[in-house]
Amino acid sequence: MMPDESTASPAWKCLLVEDQPHAREWMLAALTRAFPGIEVVAVGSLRAAHVCIDAAGSPDQRDFTLAVIDLALPDGSGIDLVRRLSVERPAILTVVSTIYDDDAHLFEAIAAGARGYLLKDGDADLLVGYLRRIELGEPPLSPAIAHRLLAHFRTPTVLSCKKAELTARELETLGLLSKGLTVAEVATQMGLRPHTVASYVKVIYQKLNITSRAEATREAIRRGIH
Repeated sequence: MMPDESTASPAWKCLLVEDQPHAREWMLAALTRAFPGIEVVAVGSLRAAHVCIDAAGSPDQRDFTLAVIDLALPDGSGIDLVRRLSVERPAILTVVSTIYDDDAHLFEAIAAGARGYLLKDGDADLLVGYLRRIELGEPPLSPAIAHRLLAHFRTPTVLSCKKAELTARELETLGLLSKGLTVAEVATQMGLRPHTVASYVKVIYQKLNITSRAEATREAIRRGIH
């Protein structure tokens, strides 16, 4: 059953990372309506967010249950924060809130571990509805983003079977790249030299007819190896 605004949600604790005051107040109001009684810690930079996460992990502070993160922050990308939470605190439900609706940002966020993607150009009432889906176990997605995801996986990949075939090593490389690792980090994890991994990457891009990490991430997700 959809929660109503009179239902308190004291268990929710949210880290809101947004540097624009107007957008921060807009999201704060939506969170308060969606989860009455929620505790929100709002910060405006990547550095401040990391400090809050470190503090919340201490024995005397309750940890966050939700994180709503902007991508374009004054001191870095919110993707770094999404990736950290995905690795270190997977129990925290991480949602991206952004103006970017392109494939590159969307799939990079998903690859980093985001479990929701909301656009900041929507109606406030609709935003509250998207957030409330969390309590129903549904990912909070703006309609434009849901349509983009469906369109991507509905569109057949125009590649010959032979050209799309990847070796076991190439598949492993593709999977690690899709997790945001650099070529040097992939090499370390695979026990190879960086130039060897760079050669794998070149072959993968040629075989899949792609030119960017975002496209590689989409292909890894499509193949179920992310």
